[in-house]
Order: sequence, then C-alpha cells, then structure tokens
Amino acid sequence: MAITRWLPLLLSGLLGGCGTWFGGAEVEPPAELQDLDPQQRIQPREVWSRDVGAGTGQRHLGLRPWVEAGRVYVADSKGKVQVLEAGDGQAIWSLDADAPLSGGPGVGAGLVLLGTSDAELIALDEETGAERWRSRVSSEILAAPAAAAGVVVVHTIDGKLIGLDAADGKERWRYEREVPVLSLRGSAAPVISGNLVYCGLAGGKLLALDLDSGLPVWEASISVPSGRSELERMVDIDGDPLLYDSSIYVATYQGEVAAIGEASGTLLWRRKLSSYNGMAADWRQVYVSDDQGHVWALDTATGSARWRQEALYNRRLSAPAVLGDYVVVGDFEGYLHWLSTDDGSIVGRTRVGSDPIGAAPRAANDMLYVLGDGGDLSAFRGPGAEQP
Repeated sequence: MAITRWLPLLLSGLLGGCGTWFGGAEVEPPAELQDLDPQQRIQPREVWSRDVGAGTGQRHLGLRPWVEAGRVYVADSKGKVQVLEAGDGQAIWSLDADAPLSGGPGVGAGLVLLGTSDAELIALDEETGAERWRSRVSSEILAAPAAAAGVVVVHTIDGKLIGLDAADGKERWRYEREVPVLSLRGSAAPVISGNLVYCGLAGGKLLALDLDSGLPVWEASISVPSGRSELERMVDIDGDPLLYDSSIYVATYQGEVAAIGEASGTLLWRRKLSSYNGMAADWRQVYVSDDQGHVWALDTATGSARWRQEALYNRRLSAPAVLGDYVVVGDFEGYLHWLSTDDGSIVGRTRVGSDPIGAAPRAANDMLYVLGDGGDLSAFRGPGAEQP
C-alpha cells in the first residue's frame, strides 16, 4: 500500500475534532536524481526571487501563491500577507494579519481571503490590504476560500462548505457532510464557475452546489471506499478540482482520477490512479503526480495514458503546472523538474531552495511562480518565452 511510503506524514484522524498523527513503516527511499542529457537539457530563467516570510512553518498547510491580473498574492503561517508585482516581485502592499494562517490566499469579489488554524476567515481589501471583516467558522481552514457574485465560499477541515456574504462576512448558507473517521490532513478548495461551486470531499465524492443558496445541484462518486480497515477505505479528494474545457478533472487518494461533465455531473471517464494532489491540463492532456512520485499524462477525452515518468519515485511531488511545452513539478528537496509534455522526458532541473515544494507551482503569462515551504518565492520564465 502507498500508506507505507511518505504519505503517513499527512494523515490525521478526525475524531471529535482532534488530530492523531501516524508514523509509517517500510518507507522506501526516494529516487536519486540522475544527470540530464546535455543535448536535451533546457535552461529555465529565474527572473526574480524573494523571501516572503516563514512559509508553512514545517506544517502541512494549504498556503499557496495566487496569481491574478499581474499580481502574486502570498501568505505565511505567522500571519504575514503580501501582494507583489508579478513581473519583478516588487511589493505592492504587505501586512501582518495577526493570526496563524493555514489556508489561502484566495482572491475574488475585491477581497483577499485567508483561513486560519483558529477557525477564522479573514477578508482584506484587494487594493489596500485593509481588513474588511473576520468571521468565525466551524473549524480550521486548510484550503483557499473562493469568492464570486457577492458570495465567499470556504471548505473547513470538518467537512463543511459555508457560504458567507462578501460584504460583511455573515453566513448565508451551510452544507454539511459527515467526515470519515480517518482522512488526509487537508481539504480541497471550492471552485466557482458561473452560479455553481464545485468541491471534492473526504470519502471520494465531487459536489456541485448552487452558489446563492448552497443547495446541491448534483453529486458524483469518483471513488467508492473499499477494504476491511479504515486505512484501506480512505479515498479522499484532497486536490482542488480542475475545470477545463467544460469538464472537471479530479483525483482521489487510493481511488481513481476522473473527468466529469461540468454542467450535468455525468461521468465521462474514470481510471485507477491514486493521488492526493491537484491536476493541470492543456488542450491535449491532463497531468497528475501520483502518490508514488510518478507523473502521468492522460488523454483529456478518454483518460488513457499517453506517458508516465517514473524517475521521480517517492520524491513527494507537488501538483503539476503547465508552462508552454513543459509540465513542472516540485519535490521534497526544493527541486523543480521540467518534463516535456510530448513524452514526459525530464529536460530541466532548477532548485528554489533546500525546503520542500509542497504547494503547486502557478503558471501565468509565460511565467512560473514557485513557493517553497520555507518561504522562498521564485519566478521563472520558460525556455523560448519572449522577454517583455
């Protein structure tokens, strides 16, 4: 079972709101990095780098960079929040939220949204950083909140989806689902499209709710729990759903990856593959790093495997990002691995720092933004991209 590898570091038992950490046995060592073919090797360019705080504080937190409209939004576990120019990394504003941040940032409805380990949701003004409101929720927030059309949606670690008014933070609706006895420490972020909000749940289900009312519109079972023990029956969706070309792509741990029709919730395809990360896609393929450190390219229409890269076995890979002709993943030693989207060959390697890269890299406007767990933020330009 994959549970004997690196993943036990991410497990918690959700009993009465208390977390219990599990240690693993028979842990297999990560693959040693091999020299790259100099004739194939590419040289991604680091455009800028910044120390943006304490990072995750060596905890498994949902703090990831957000890139939008020429800005990069970042936060650390001690409460530091910053907005930087995407092109050169210069600060636009910075503040101390005076809270132990654990999820976010999310950006929408003119707000920068942050979750805390003390079960608070904080809303800051997107332009100035001024605090707009704070609201108490049911438990810790380990996923980026989302906002659109005057509604903020947050997914708490106890399995609740809560809709709040973007103007004042007052609760508008709440959707509750029982959480399994044992689940991964983490939760998928809600994703808003039109008047629907999509979110993956512990237990292997993907849910679509009406954004205004919080009422269910459809529900899809991505994976069904099976096995005799609670460990064997754990099929959480921990990675964020990926919306691409009218389909939703989602992966489960110890289960399947699947494509779902965005409007109808109809299952388009499903295949056996275990992952606790999110996914990335381009017009040909959807990319996923599995729980053993393999990177896959799957056909967007059928789910059939186009290629699989096995050289990064057990290197605790981040979710992938797509930048031009390359799919990029980070690992536990701070390396970025650049793979060809054509055949999965590893053609580049850069290092952000010595800390793990747990957060998925973010690609935007021919740039890649990478946040190490220790708080080092770097921006790279892919090979062949024009200098602005």
